[in-house]
Amino acid sequence: MSTITLVSWPSAPLTHRLVLDSLEKLDAKTNIVNALGKNQFDRLIQWSTYDEIDHELTNTRRKSVLASSYTFRKALIRKHYLAHSIHVYLTKFPASILQKASPRTYNLDLMFADELDEKWADDLYELGEFLDNEPHMWWILKPGMADRGMGIRLFNTKEALQEIFEEFELSDSDNEEGSHSEDEASGVSRTAVVTSQLRHFVIQEYILSPLLLDPHEIPIHTRPHPSNLRLQGYKFHLRAYCVASGALQLYLYDRILALFCSVPYARPGPGTDASDGEGSYPKDLEGHLTNTSLQAVRGEEGVRLFDELVGCQIFGENADDLGLFAEHDRRDIIRQMTEVLAETFRAALRIPPLENAFELYGIDFLVEHLPYGVPVYQVKILEVNAEPAIELTGPRLTWVLEDLFASVAKVCVSPFIGEKQVSDIYGTWGVGETKEHLIKCLDEVLRAGS
Repeated sequence: MSTITLVSWPSAPLTHRLVLDSLEKLDAKTNIVNALGKNQFDRLIQWSTYDEIDHELTNTRRKSVLASSYTFRKALIRKHYLAHSIHVYLTKFPASILQKASPRTYNLDLMFADELDEKWADDLYELGEFLDNEPHMWWILKPGMADRGMGIRLFNTKEALQEIFEEFELSDSDNEEGSHSEDEASGVSRTAVVTSQLRHFVIQEYILSPLLLDPHEIPIHTRPHPSNLRLQGYKFHLRAYCVASGALQLYLYDRILALFCSVPYARPGPGTDASDGEGSYPKDLEGHLTNTSLQAVRGEEGVRLFDELVGCQIFGENADDLGLFAEHDRRDIIRQMTEVLAETFRAALRIPPLENAFELYGIDFLVEHLPYGVPVYQVKILEVNAEPAIELTGPRLTWVLEDLFASVAKVCVSPFIGEKQVSDIYGTWGVGETKEHLIKCLDEVLRAGS
């Protein structure tokens, strides 16, 4: 029986290499091709970027074709779709962990700034109430289909949101005329977005009390940090990789990355980093955005393994020393992540997934720190990314990705080649158990509307 594997990642050379290396490590070998063409096969594995996969074959030949992407992915990876899915799910299951683990979110369809006025009386009525009555709350605007931090803004007034969309429109006009009026030093131009090409936005409650650590406490070079180094609190988010397989097993890779901002954290507010008067919004977002794509010039300086942070000093909002980040804290946060992931997939899967597919996702989490709360650490899911930009991890931690792809190959691909079930290879593998550095989060047959 001939088995071929399509491997094609035209714009992601590191992913391409990792896929090939992981396939090479399997006991069962397949013929690797970079295009289907007229190749004849009995069995086909398509481990490729979404656009290179023949989805018709995946749907019509479910016993003999395996694909590395699902077709339900939009419900997960589009921010506005995910927010809607979670909202609907919480309506049915209000006791779900997502009640606390997903930030308060509003969807916004908007093409031009002058449409915003009517939204306050309709789609954004509840948000308007918060803005009018809770000025201490801050909100983050995200384009629903953009990535790499594009179009993200912070605001806490109606006037500020109006100003943001007016400046988006001005930016569109400037770009059409070939000018660049935005201040490069402000950081705003690096997150510019062309609103004429977008319509969907999400507005989320901004988490004002994130867990703050200092990555400099864990030097990544051979030399230790200077003895007179003044440690400060930096915001970070956790980049976790999870793989879904079949219909449906869900696994969290236990080697999790912590991606830090480039400057210490300070709460947004008047006088912090905006000086345009009433209605202005923060222009400098370097202490708030942790996207590695916005901090490429820093190289690996802002990337650590989550495990490496155990023993680091915890900082409060006023640079207070709140003790050390402990191993039991790390374990509790990961436990929350597995539960949140399981509920997120339940929320998004309102149609049964394909049993002959698997997919790797990059999940972004933020850890809220409430020193006197219960729990002290509350995991918040921010977004789900298909075909995550793993190139930004950096050479120091490439081994983490190599092991990740090797695990995906063993658990998701090897059973298809060898015609064995995962249980035949690994035996009993219950939810919460770890094998191949993959923590099983979910193992159940999901039905439409479940």
